[in-house]
Amino acid sequence: MRRFIVSTLFIVLAIAVASAQVSSKVDYKRVSPTEIDVIYTLTPQPGWHIYSTNIPAGGPTSATFDVDSKSGVELVGGLKAGPGAKTVNDPIFEMQVSWFEHACTFTQRLKLTAKDYNLKGYLRYGACNDESCLPPQNVNCSVSGSDGPSASASDSKASEADKKKAEAESAKTDQKNNLTPTAAEPSQQGADSELPIETMDPEAAAALIGEQLAGDSLGTDSLSGDTLATGAATTSANDHALWWSPVVDKLKALDGENDYSKMSLWYIFLLGLLGGLVALFTPCVWPIIPMTVSFFLKRSDDKKKGIKDAIIYGVSIVVIYVSLGLIITALFGASALNDLSTNAVFNIIFFLMLVIFAASFFGGFEITLPSSWTNKVNEKSENVTGLLSIFLMAFTLSLVSFSCTGPIIGFLLVEVGTAGSSILAPTIGMLGFAIALALPFTLFALFPSWLKSAPKSGGWMNTIKVTLGFLELAFALKFLSVADLAYGWHILDRETFLALWIVIFGLLGVYLLGRLKFPHDDDDQHTSVPCFFLALCSLAFAVYMVPGLWGAPCKAISAFAPPMSTQDFVLDKTQVEAKFKNYDQGMQYAKQVGKPVMVDFTGYGCVNCRKMEMAVWQNPKVIKLLNDEYVLISLYVDEKTKLPTPQTRMENGQEVTLRTIGDYWSYLQRTKFGANAQPFYVLLDNEGNPLNSSYAYDEDVDKYVEWLNKGLENYKNKK
Repeated sequence: MRRFIVSTLFIVLAIAVASAQVSSKVDYKRVSPTEIDVIYTLTPQPGWHIYSTNIPAGGPTSATFDVDSKSGVELVGGLKAGPGAKTVNDPIFEMQVSWFEHACTFTQRLKLTAKDYNLKGYLRYGACNDESCLPPQNVNCSVSGSDGPSASASDSKASEADKKKAEAESAKTDQKNNLTPTAAEPSQQGADSELPIETMDPEAAAALIGEQLAGDSLGTDSLSGDTLATGAATTSANDHALWWSPVVDKLKALDGENDYSKMSLWYIFLLGLLGGLVALFTPCVWPIIPMTVSFFLKRSDDKKKGIKDAIIYGVSIVVIYVSLGLIITALFGASALNDLSTNAVFNIIFFLMLVIFAASFFGGFEITLPSSWTNKVNEKSENVTGLLSIFLMAFTLSLVSFSCTGPIIGFLLVEVGTAGSSILAPTIGMLGFAIALALPFTLFALFPSWLKSAPKSGGWMNTIKVTLGFLELAFALKFLSVADLAYGWHILDRETFLALWIVIFGLLGVYLLGRLKFPHDDDDQHTSVPCFFLALCSLAFAVYMVPGLWGAPCKAISAFAPPMSTQDFVLDKTQVEAKFKNYDQGMQYAKQVGKPVMVDFTGYGCVNCRKMEMAVWQNPKVIKLLNDEYVLISLYVDEKTKLPTPQTRMENGQEVTLRTIGDYWSYLQRTKFGANAQPFYVLLDNEGNPLNSSYAYDEDVDKYVEWLNKGLENYKNKK
């Protein structure tokens, strides 16, 4: 995940991240004497997408048009999105969402009702990539003039009545959300309470602090030092100034040693290399190696030329498979490959593809390309000479071995595509695969004596093939799970998924012990030593997953299994839940009870935030640390509840307007921590100073626990 934490000298760059990822412009078009269109044009950077309008509640940030003030003008209908939106099924939010990957337009029509008119409003939208989401962004607009029609007296009265009604509704909302200062009674009750807050139940104490800070900073100037609420037990101006004081330099010094990156290209290369090594030992490839090497060595009286031809043959294999990776990228593009992780239709297709490949590996049938293709290529290689003939021979190998390499390549491309790492990912994966596949041809040509010691073809190759079939079947369920979450079928909840994996790996262990036979297996009854140890591992893995049926986390498969929230029966109901969704309230409570703070900058529409909560926050060690040792404050940067009145701030020489609670917390994240993407976690002491480096999207539970423990240790040392 990208982290926009910079030094004070370059903090303006961190604040400008949103505009760097999405450029915007506003145009105004007069469509009739009484109507004006406000047209927004947004252009995201490659890899980013902008959510469209009318996304259901509980999903990502939908594009909307809101009004700060208006007179002599009315909205005609809602905000309309232009063409080009892509609709996908999101497994995290379990709903269909629409987004734009390229330049898009949003149009709001206005009707002029008076000669003099004025409107100040803004477009609000959400933007994400596969690593993080920006907080909801605003693009302002201003429409004014004196060339509108004359409004009747009745229209004026109606507008005034509507205005008063809106003000009344706003006052009710403010009171409901405790966003305006209240009287001193609640705070005084806290001060007079006989039970010390340090000994109270955390939930009761949290409620008390909430009452004490009912008139918190949401209604005042967050950096002014004004008292945040009335009453003796409220936050002092000094505490407030400390809590909001920027700590960008301190975080930068701590963050220097960390690197929260996604699946790296090196990892993808190694994944491809592993796939190529596995493909080597299949019946379609291994028997061809000695025949091909012998052909090159005997093809010429000059041994050096034979070695040279064998090396060119190996390089040709690399070129062929790397070209395949480039073609896949060119046809689909990085964004389309990334969509595979959330698109239900594609995941169903891949599920069916892997099931068919597994059946082929079990011996049910052979997946082969038309024989005419192979014959034509082979005929061409015999009729031509030089480098072209060697290249065509390598291409023949690719066609002949497709029945074994095809399923491995297919799974590799799917896994790399859903990882959403880079536009080069398929090419890098194929490079690793091709190098592993071509290496034996080159090495055996350089060292012909090695051929004598190489294992001969036999039944062991079919054992490898069937084992791959079991693995393909297991991974197929992962893709079915994504589609199941997207459509809400609930046919593959977590316990069902685990039960199927237990059966699959249990049967794999039985097969490796020789107690289960498939069509092409030998009739030998003995079990080889390697098969015995592999069977031991497979059966042990099946047993390891059994407690997961009752809610055990099973960390080793957390990246594959459905989230814990889909499980019906869980023995341990302990969960991590933030006691505070208000920064100042949480800091005040932490100060009184003497605990450090973890601030969680999150969003209702943040996919990776949900992934972290499912994969990491379910771990017992994490649960204990967050519930017992820290005060957890979750701040939702896309919270749409409006502030009592829009607030303006000067930020790096520019005026910004905070209209919602989400804007307020996003402003806190930018100004105090120099960051602007979610998920973003930071540990603080009671004065608002960082205790450890920040933490972003990384599902490594051990690293997360170590990060929390280090922050706790630093807090105790400070005390």
